[in-house]
Amino acid sequence: MELLADSALADREGVPRLRQPSPVGKHPLASVGIAGVRLPGGGCVNLMRVMQTNACSLSCGYCPTFRGGNVPRVSISPDETARTFMGVHRKGLASGLFLTSGVPGRASRATDRMLATLDLLRRREGFTGYVHIKLLPGAEPAQVEEAARLANRISVNLEAPGDGYVHRLTHDKNFSGDLLPKLEYAGRLLAARRGVPGTLPVSGATTQFVVGASGEHDREILAVVDRLERRRLLHHAHFSAFQPVVGTPLENHPATPAARELRLYQAEHLLRQYGFALDELTFGRDGDLDLDRDPKSAWARAHPSFFPLEVTRASYEALVRVPGLGPTTARALVAARRTTVLRGREDLRAAGVAIARAAYYLTLRGRRLSDTAPAEQLRLFAPGGHLTQAPYRTPVPPCAYR
Repeated sequence: MELLADSALADREGVPRLRQPSPVGKHPLASVGIAGVRLPGGGCVNLMRVMQTNACSLSCGYCPTFRGGNVPRVSISPDETARTFMGVHRKGLASGLFLTSGVPGRASRATDRMLATLDLLRRREGFTGYVHIKLLPGAEPAQVEEAARLANRISVNLEAPGDGYVHRLTHDKNFSGDLLPKLEYAGRLLAARRGVPGTLPVSGATTQFVVGASGEHDREILAVVDRLERRRLLHHAHFSAFQPVVGTPLENHPATPAARELRLYQAEHLLRQYGFALDELTFGRDGDLDLDRDPKSAWARAHPSFFPLEVTRASYEALVRVPGLGPTTARALVAARRTTVLRGREDLRAAGVAIARAAYYLTLRGRRLSDTAPAEQLRLFAPGGHLTQAPYRTPVPPCAYR
């Protein structure tokens, strides 16, 4: 249990992973992995994250548990998984479960074991809380349907934006014949269940990409994400900057800058929450986002005629395009100006405006708040933007828990 649960990594959106003592009596392995996950409306929830087995027959070049990987292979039964989680849950250490698995042989057999765990939680244990299941490549349509009945969220990891790119990562996964159709089917099933009386709350489908391992470009990744989100088949996407792992086929492949992962997240938020179209994003000639400037600032610099905006009259749709202004702040400004006289910078700052970034793009009653364009964004990373410059050792793939 320790080998499988301890593989949960820190949440990449800023909520730290916790190590908690096992509540399962005198279990010989004495820790479980608890990780925080941010909620869309604010706050966070603690999840117990675990692989049901790390035995795997797939050849994913980025993954230390690939079929040739030199890692201890262990497995836990559906009953053990369910009982362990309920022990953690009753202690108040985790309110939800994230369940994934390696693929030791037939994917349908490993998927059945995960579904059996969920069935035990719902039927025997009476657990009605949050469950996220990561469906395996090769899972059958009937298993997708059962997952949609038992889980609140389903993820199907696309890994890359097309057949050729996925083939470079592994010969065992099929983008257009398996992964993408399965994700779309899961999205349709969850959407159809939303709001139906007597069913579990639905959190939608998610996916993830291993960024930079197959030579793909940001525009290609975001095109797939945007198409799925606009069809309401995908709630959101995760991006994992590739980091070479010792002992894997890609251990000598260069690491992907962490800044690239950040820019993809920022661009995806613009598409999903800010009303931007894919063609409005600024890409370089190579089809990648600018690592030194966030996508919204890049758009603002490329459209000087759109600015400045008059705070007292600009629409919500225009305000959310101002660097330093998000959806919550834009809505607050639109609401506040109906009943409040905005007098200056302090009133805007109190409403949530990041003045240092936004002032150049705004006027207040005809007066521009700053005549100087904001300085380039401070670098958040070392030169090159990498998390690490050398392969690192880990018993699980960096993208396993997304």
